[in-house]
Amino acid sequence: MNGSSIDRADFAAIGQWIRSGSRVMDLGCADGELLKYLRETKKVSGYGVDIDDGHVLACVKNGVNVIQRNLEEGLGEFEDQSFDYVILSQTLQAMRHGERIIREMLRVGREGIVTFPNFGYWKNRLQVLKGVMPVSEHLPYEWFDTPNIHLCTLADFESFCVKRDIRILQRQVLTEGKKVRYLPNLRGALAIYHFGARSQK
Repeated sequence: MNGSSIDRADFAAIGQWIRSGSRVMDLGCADGELLKYLRETKKVSGYGVDIDDGHVLACVKNGVNVIQRNLEEGLGEFEDQSFDYVILSQTLQAMRHGERIIREMLRVGREGIVTFPNFGYWKNRLQVLKGVMPVSEHLPYEWFDTPNIHLCTLADFESFCVKRDIRILQRQVLTEGKKVRYLPNLRGALAIYHFGARSQK
């Protein structure tokens, strides 16, 4: 579910955490623009994974290595720690088995990066108070056709990590492409987390 613009603020945020020359897997890679951006700015290598025929074709056109696969079936064909980073960009909220995919990210990769729309953002809260489901830049679907089934807030995700012994290494929160530092769970529209397994040194 990645977007199509290489100058997106979330791409830049992700890129600052990626070491040059790393091996990267992008899950739910859509058109492959994120991997293309990381290849051009960080000289990474790796693969995108997506189930959609149109997305796979777009990746090929972008020169991105892509594997067509349903993420809900896991990443069993990939060996442990075979990538430096595994990214799940604006796809977590659409996963039926979110915990399993995060576990798989940390098995296949040394570190993980996820981005997701913050359901706690004040504009979302306001729409709920008005009695309707939120529709926004990061939640663009109506209730009846949305692929999003597990929406969460920053507080929800951080609690999830604590309970599962996952280390949050870095966090960045954005609204309209700008960093949010004060009251991020209320004022932030998009959450970006960099995390790793607790046992890592």
